[in-house]
Amino acid sequence: MDFARASEVISSKLELGALPVAVSFVEAVPEGVRVFDEDVPSACTFWRRAELDVFYAPAEKHFNCPVGAMTMGFDMPEAVQRELMGLVEDMAGCGYIAPEEAANIPTVSKKKSGIVYGPLKNFPVEPDLILLWLTPTQAMLFTEAVGTSRWTEPSATAVFGRPSCAALPIALDKSTLTLSLGCIGMRTFTEISQDRLLAAVPWRKAEEFVAALEGTAKANATMRAFYEGRKAKFTA
Repeated sequence: MDFARASEVISSKLELGALPVAVSFVEAVPEGVRVFDEDVPSACTFWRRAELDVFYAPAEKHFNCPVGAMTMGFDMPEAVQRELMGLVEDMAGCGYIAPEEAANIPTVSKKKSGIVYGPLKNFPVEPDLILLWLTPTQAMLFTEAVGTSRWTEPSATAVFGRPSCAALPIALDKSTLTLSLGCIGMRTFTEISQDRLLAAVPWRKAEEFVAALEGTAKANATMRAFYEGRKAKFTA
């Protein structure tokens, strides 16, 4: 599927405030892609930087965020592993997580040396995931397009909380569209608006999702007209 068209349809039908971002886990730096050489405090910081341009972030650029480095599935040096263990202990100590949760946090299994980030519309390689920032109304349309709002479905769309980056390995490894309510780390580091949720769309599901989204937007426009007409009958 054409990246630019996918970006345009998703952006327009969901009326997004920020461009869809693409993520690709790669084993080498793609030709012509700049290597990110700044230090950032978290793995999720890259998601916001990717709204601006395309870049490759090597594994070590994720190490300032041990939890993010873990969920992205990077092999971490011993010092970062120790920091991660200490952080988990602190999280458990203050009641943020239960001690047994740490071993169950998902990680990306795909082999990689780093990650390419950037706007979907001009992404230079095939994405693994598309990331979206959604308001509750946009999330409503998202779940309807995915089909898990239907009462005939066995379960609702998977919605996760802390850590928000865990939504990426779930979406990628299980090939399922996911939503994350976020975590306090994500909201601190990305400075995303408090009314936004994170959505992750596997690229292999993108064409199906885009087609469904077009139909969902049309159906909701029809229902909006109906409801507005009904409402007008009761407006003085």
